[in-house]
Amino acid sequence: MNKRLPWGLGFVLLVIPCSLLVAFTHYPAIKALVNSLWNNSSSFRPSRFVGLDNYRALMDDDRLAQVLINSAIYAIGTVPLAIGLSIGMALLVNSKLPGTWLMRLSFFMPTMLPLVAVANIWLFFYAPGIGLASQILSVFGLPSINFLGRTDTSLVSMMVVAIWKEAGLFMIFYLAALQSIPANLKDAARLEGAGAVRVFWDVVLPLLRPTTIFVAVNALINAFRLVDHIIVMTRGGPNNSSALLLYYVYEVTFGHRDFAYGATLTVLMVLILGVLAAFQFWVLNRKAHYQ
Repeated sequence: MNKRLPWGLGFVLLVIPCSLLVAFTHYPAIKALVNSLWNNSSSFRPSRFVGLDNYRALMDDDRLAQVLINSAIYAIGTVPLAIGLSIGMALLVNSKLPGTWLMRLSFFMPTMLPLVAVANIWLFFYAPGIGLASQILSVFGLPSINFLGRTDTSLVSMMVVAIWKEAGLFMIFYLAALQSIPANLKDAARLEGAGAVRVFWDVVLPLLRPTTIFVAVNALINAFRLVDHIIVMTRGGPNNSSALLLYYVYEVTFGHRDFAYGATLTVLMVLILGVLAAFQFWVLNRKAHYQ
């Protein structure tokens, strides 16, 4: 005879994760909102309530405008490419080609590496004169390029690193989604005369839309919260060309010790991510097929 668990046990099991969620997610967000309404305190004067003054300062922050432009370019460049590459890799490792287990391992390997280790690997790759990128250029008779030291290449170089690291993780989600698609749906399409491209476009891709919603939202969040690679590789330079929003929050808060303005930037980042995530979900979810 099965024994029923006490009804209170369910509440106890819910209290623990909910408490952690509140302590490490909701409370810091509310605290940042409250701190953004006060000015920065010092050893000579206490903090005082200033209302929306910190938010008005956002309008006059020229560097913030550059950081937001960088973040938008970074997100537009990395999110679609990472999703497209991860779908391609998932289709490849889900095929019946020999050695797919080795491909899965090699594709997923960058995801398992620590962020600082990845940044140092790519620092060597981009090193002018001695790096692998310069060696490849020299083979074709092209001059060496300081990829991280030029304003026109630093942000693109960071985007390449992000796509290389994230595509393997997203591949795992798409691989699981591909393996859950019923084979009879694809077989029925083939019986109707559909080719491989048609089957993918009209059968497989619509069924991958729920996974795409999840991956797109996470890829967008990752695009705005990147800070480790920037600290190690460029420090936001040269001339703020590779500075992203979270790095700017980190620099203002811990570099300039301006906690009030750092909290204001944090609130701005949360609002931007919330609006963009809701828009993504609304657009993609309208035609999603859930089983």
